[in-house]
Amino acid sequence: MFGKILIANRGEIALRVLRACREMGIKTVAVHSLADTDAKYVKLADESVCIGPAPSRESYLNIPAIISAAEVTDSEAIHPGYGFLSENASFADRVEKSGFVFIGPRAESILLMGDKVSAKQAMIAAGVPCVPGSEGELPDDPREIVRIARQIGYPVIIKAAGGGGGRGMRVVHTEAALLNAVTMTKTEAGAAFGNPAVYMEKFLENPRHIEIQILADEHRNAVWLGERDCSMQRRHQKVIEEAPAPHIPRRLIERIGERCAEACRKIAYRGAGTFEFLYENGEFYFIEMNTRVQVEHPVTEMITGIDIVQEQIRIAYGEKLRFKQKNIEQRGHAIECRINAEDPFKFTPSPGPIKSWHAPGGPGIRVDSHVYSGYNVPPHYDSMIAKVISYGETRQQAIARMRQALSELVVDGIKTNTALHRELMEDARFVEGGTSIHYLEHKLEQRSK
Repeated sequence: MFGKILIANRGEIALRVLRACREMGIKTVAVHSLADTDAKYVKLADESVCIGPAPSRESYLNIPAIISAAEVTDSEAIHPGYGFLSENASFADRVEKSGFVFIGPRAESILLMGDKVSAKQAMIAAGVPCVPGSEGELPDDPREIVRIARQIGYPVIIKAAGGGGGRGMRVVHTEAALLNAVTMTKTEAGAAFGNPAVYMEKFLENPRHIEIQILADEHRNAVWLGERDCSMQRRHQKVIEEAPAPHIPRRLIERIGERCAEACRKIAYRGAGTFEFLYENGEFYFIEMNTRVQVEHPVTEMITGIDIVQEQIRIAYGEKLRFKQKNIEQRGHAIECRINAEDPFKFTPSPGPIKSWHAPGGPGIRVDSHVYSGYNVPPHYDSMIAKVISYGETRQQAIARMRQALSELVVDGIKTNTALHRELMEDARFVEGGTSIHYLEHKLEQRSK
């Protein structure tokens, strides 16, 4: 096994990877910006290296600085976490060419799945159902664009091929608005992602967001670890995730799970990954694949007992998967609430010093967080400061435990969205289960009127 791993990330995921390494007897190197000098994971790591000033582009996105840190600490592998460089094919390639192991897929897999057009084409070839849409990138001919839209049927959604995180998308309800929407999305895509290519899909009116977690090794073994429901979203950003997804027949889940595992074998995928789908009227439609560990991976870990981060490390070392599909069992229910440093109603960021921090506990409660009393939340990065995860034998018990956990959570000195989570845990539609991706947006709109 690796002797030393460099963690090319920050925040709770850096601490999560550190803990996985410690349990496996692997030494860790934490890289950090000047803003994160006093972070918990920096103090807990065996070694730490400052790689630049606070801005991400000068530190956590600085590939030469990260490679240099790996060299001077004699690290053997680099774990990218999520966000930042985790889905950057150039970074993965540079890591491998510099003599280190990238704990994730090969660069060519990241490229294939990172471009939404090529990803969709690969999934169609692998037999994974996709949203009806253009065969690939939209052409320049306006008449052809109009023809494609008519064939799909309105409403349609224009998406950036290189987009992600809810950016680079525009819904079009009428033909009169189509060409202008395509032009605007192309311009935005070129500026944001360096790739102006866009494609078109049918816009599903009331879908749920369901994802399948997979693990695959370099020996073409692949398994799926169940599904997650991530439909509680605001502006395409997930707020609450849970596993398993309520009110979806198991035969449908099993069928799509097997197709995802088979797709991984066909494209020779290696590592952890997540297939994201829209689910409506009993049908799954592939939208994208994330070639990294997900923020919401803990809910899958809670119901399967499998440590996804440790499996990432074992796979990167070249080991075969330690289990087959028949060995994977799902038990109980898990829910995750993302705790963000933001106003719970206006959603404006709220960085600054945390005067008092108290994490909840009790049966079935897990808190993944890097913060502590006296910690200063920097304004330069994502606002998530913690994930509260509850587990129960039933969904009802998981909700009850989450209610209790949120009532115990104390974060003084800054604003957090904890109040919103408390409200949602009492929401009748959430308690019933099966809300669409638009539910939270509509709820917030009604509250603001």
